[in-house]
Amino acid sequence: MYKAPVEDIFFTLKHVTGLDRVLGAGRFGDLSDDLAHAILSEAGRFATEEVAPLAEIGDKQGARLVDGKVKTPDGWAGLYARWAEGGWNSLAAPEEFGGQALPHQLLVATLEMWNSGAMGFAIGPTLTIGAIEAIATHASDALKQKYLPKMVSGEWMGSMNLTEPHSGSDLGVLKTRAERRDDGTYRIFGQKIFITYGEHDFTDNIVHLVLARLPDAPAGSRGISLFLVPKFLVNDDGSLGARNDAYCHSLEHKMGIHASPTCTMIYGDGKFGAEKGAVGWLIGEENKGLACMFTMMNNARLAVGMQGVAICEAATQKAILYARERTQGRGPGWKGDGMSPIIEHPDVQRMLLTMKAITQGARSIAYACAHAIDMVEVTSGADRGFWQERANLLTPLAKSIPTDAGVEVSSLGVQVHGGMGYIEETGAARLYRDARIAPIYEGTNGIQAIDLIGRKLPLSGGAHVRGFIGELKAVVEDVRKSNRPGFGHTADKLAIALADLDEATEWLLAAQGEGRIAEALSGATPFQRQFGLTLTGVYLAKAGLADAGDGKDEARVALARFAAENLISETTALKDRVVNGAASLAAARAALG
Repeated sequence: MYKAPVEDIFFTLKHVTGLDRVLGAGRFGDLSDDLAHAILSEAGRFATEEVAPLAEIGDKQGARLVDGKVKTPDGWAGLYARWAEGGWNSLAAPEEFGGQALPHQLLVATLEMWNSGAMGFAIGPTLTIGAIEAIATHASDALKQKYLPKMVSGEWMGSMNLTEPHSGSDLGVLKTRAERRDDGTYRIFGQKIFITYGEHDFTDNIVHLVLARLPDAPAGSRGISLFLVPKFLVNDDGSLGARNDAYCHSLEHKMGIHASPTCTMIYGDGKFGAEKGAVGWLIGEENKGLACMFTMMNNARLAVGMQGVAICEAATQKAILYARERTQGRGPGWKGDGMSPIIEHPDVQRMLLTMKAITQGARSIAYACAHAIDMVEVTSGADRGFWQERANLLTPLAKSIPTDAGVEVSSLGVQVHGGMGYIEETGAARLYRDARIAPIYEGTNGIQAIDLIGRKLPLSGGAHVRGFIGELKAVVEDVRKSNRPGFGHTADKLAIALADLDEATEWLLAAQGEGRIAEALSGATPFQRQFGLTLTGVYLAKAGLADAGDGKDEARVALARFAAENLISETTALKDRVVNGAASLAAARAALG
């Protein structure tokens, strides 16, 4: 059974990614270490005692479409009601609409715990949180006043409608259309697929954010507008009115996250007998909807990264518990009678330590991104610009590295369980199935890699990423100066990894500057993994340097050493793929037919 790792989470926030710096800015009033810890502790209790026990039910029953209505698994609607009543939906929302306006770092920490408990449950509220941010940032005051209070409270939920059958990541070719009306509203017509929680029984209204194209819109992504389309129209007094011309046509049958209803949504076919066309309201300006939606998408990318961290944590806990209980063979040095627990075998230890190191690295990368987002909010001028660039740089990494890690770690979890992992009884297979979607949606990890090298490395002419690498080198120097024997060769190994990262970064910047775009793109995904592994090693070392006074310092040092001496050497091979792999990749195209 999953148990929320509140102390590990709080340690990472405080000693690795900088929560103290955010709290010290004074923006969050009387929010102290103690209060932040209390919030996380209560979230951990709820995730452990209320969310996690329903995960298996959710996986087995799944979401069902019955008589045109979506029914979620037994107990899930009640779980959501208790979750919303606890105020968790409002954690980082604006105070003027009933939110608590707490740091983003606390929000993502709770997202980790909800997703470790049951990813299929947590993904719905996550999208509502993103929709709140998009509406609060871009919508008119009238729309904010009508919709945000009930979305912030959790009384209503939101959804994000981008993808169409012919249009996956390329939103420039979407066909959903919008027509203007004289009363200032719009009518929306079209079909959207893969819409998470597009219909459900958690709340009595759902606020859809829908991308559509006006008749006179420019071609491509410059001609996309964003509309707010509620399931039920809302009267001036806030009560629900007529059913809007939008509904769920079918549910996808998926590999994992079975309890999450993934809907095909139809807009504007007159199903409910009214005038055809779903009534919508413009968010932002006409033809500038993609910029508005990116507010929600960037939020969602970090949130999806937290799903990866969450699966890593849940899979690691499950595997360690099983390895302590399962007996087979005799591990070297085993002095007990009979067979030893499999955790005594070096190869099992290697797998478990790999899982633990990757999990902590993924957590640190995601929390560092959340920290940068918080720093944007608490600083101004040049400092604000610096932190905005840091958030921009870390966002593709915070989405891709943890979600790839979720697949890798949950796969190792199945391996630790052996044959028992391949059947459904232990729950290890469920985590593996759930994890596999996260590298795909909210921009595939290949797209994140393209964004990383094409848009984020060149920030400030490459100065920002160079400065960031310099910060990482300073951590390695602190390791070297510490002279702690437990670190072993950590400093030397990380110095090599950072030299590799330096070389690959400069090569990519030069290739793009010289117009060798295909060569740069060939190395994008290897570079992304190289960057992530290097960050993992450095953040683990930073954790090892911290003196938390909790008696776990040497364990953290040992984990940092394990990662540096067993995992991080892969960065040299990845650098070689970045710098030297393009020619062979291009030449091998013929082998694909």
